[in-house]
Amino acid sequence: MNRLKEFFWQCAGANKEILNNCPSESSKYVGIGATIFFTGVFASLAGGYANYTIFDSYWAAAFFGIIWGLMIFNLDRFIVSSMRKNGDSRQEWLSALPRLILAVIISVVIAKPLELKIFEKEVEAEISLMIQEDLATQEMTVKQRFSETRTRLNNEIQSLKNEINEKEAKRDELRKIAQEEADGTGGTKQRSAGPIYRIKKADADRVEAELNDLVALNGQQINEREASLTELETQEKEALNEMQESELTGLASRIEALDRLTHKSNAIWAAHWFIMLLFLAVETAPVFVKLISQRGPYDFVLKKEEYGVEAAYYEDLAKVNSVIKKRSARLTDDEIDYVQNRLGLSLEKT
Repeated sequence: MNRLKEFFWQCAGANKEILNNCPSESSKYVGIGATIFFTGVFASLAGGYANYTIFDSYWAAAFFGIIWGLMIFNLDRFIVSSMRKNGDSRQEWLSALPRLILAVIISVVIAKPLELKIFEKEVEAEISLMIQEDLATQEMTVKQRFSETRTRLNNEIQSLKNEINEKEAKRDELRKIAQEEADGTGGTKQRSAGPIYRIKKADADRVEAELNDLVALNGQQINEREASLTELETQEKEALNEMQESELTGLASRIEALDRLTHKSNAIWAAHWFIMLLFLAVETAPVFVKLISQRGPYDFVLKKEEYGVEAAYYEDLAKVNSVIKKRSARLTDDEIDYVQNRLGLSLEKT
């Protein structure tokens, strides 16, 4: 049990010797250390899952997940252990603000892969829908690529057929006029095959010849365009058959699918924010514990230790300065100037 307690002390970045002399602070730093440790564990799991979606390998996911967890653990440990209680709440909150921002960023990074794992089934279903939507988009793009050419060819074919139909209608009308002239039901109303009939018959025969030439010419062009349509349809079918399903298995695709789900489902949206807030609370808990807790024996002893080291440093510096000043009595003016310019010490010239 003592080993576990000391392990959590180390996780919190606390001084073991000081805590042994401050038993009232033990539980607080055990709790802080345990929070930091389990945050690192969650970070390893999140990093491992995220890397598995990238590398599709358990070994690579485990290796990079452990590295990621250790990095987050070390960063959290540094954030908490570098905070000091000095009795000035305003200064403490200002110094803790960058640490809180960093903790928020870490919590978001940790929470996202775990969300993907929690909603894995829903995300897979949404990815299948995204694949179908992508196929539909590809199909529409392919059809649009051939649509303009198909429309142009159909319009040209219809225009050629309309020319033939118009010429046939004109021929039929002239034949009818000539026939009416022949049987006396139209024109001059005289039943005979006289000169007028022959003129009208010649007009009908001339249009008939023009129609035959037009049918031959336009028929050839219609056949060419219908062949082009057949070839176009073959190319379109080949292009549609070559379409492939998008492999939306990467991390970015899963994040996009989860984002779509949060906009579609209020339940998933609420769960998303609950999970995010949970990790945010866990990640920022050690910082807030340090901020809201009163200065305890550990803080005073730690301050004493640090002040002792600082005082010893200045004492040693003063001793060195005193020795240099004594030696300066034997230095020339040029040597004193050199010491002052290079070392930044103030010496009196004798």
